[in-house]
Amino acid sequence: MEIAILALGCFWGPEIKFSKLDGVVKTEVGYCGGDYQKTSYEEVCTGKTNHAEVVKVEFNSDKLSYEEILNFFFEIHDPTTLNKQGPDIGSQYRSEIFYSNLKQKEIAKKVFLKFNEKFNGKIVTKISEIKNYCKAEDYHQKYLEKKY
Repeated sequence: MEIAILALGCFWGPEIKFSKLDGVVKTEVGYCGGDYQKTSYEEVCTGKTNHAEVVKVEFNSDKLSYEEILNFFFEIHDPTTLNKQGPDIGSQYRSEIFYSNLKQKEIAKKVFLKFNEKFNGKIVTKISEIKNYCKAEDYHQKYLEKKY
């Protein structure tokens, strides 16, 4: 098994899309790239933690390659908008690939270059080492309880 951690806007929609790929074993929403090991939705929304909303994708690399995951990543969001996806605005909605090893980093660079050419050099997606990943603990349920 291998993992991919990807930031591409609000995590709920992309999580569902990734979960339907053949070869994906498990998906999870969380935060990554920030200054703290643990954070909450409320803290991330302040823009002061530097975390991005991410989808953690656990996949069987015998059925689905990391490169295929990244191709899908670039196809299902707009990698040319800085800190924005659709109506969601803020640094937590940035486009970013978080790699876990040098092989993933090299594949990410290769796929980035391919798509950057396709998008005429306008891609703003960052490529970074995984830093301070944490699961979004029961955020959705807590949010619904507060809102309704």
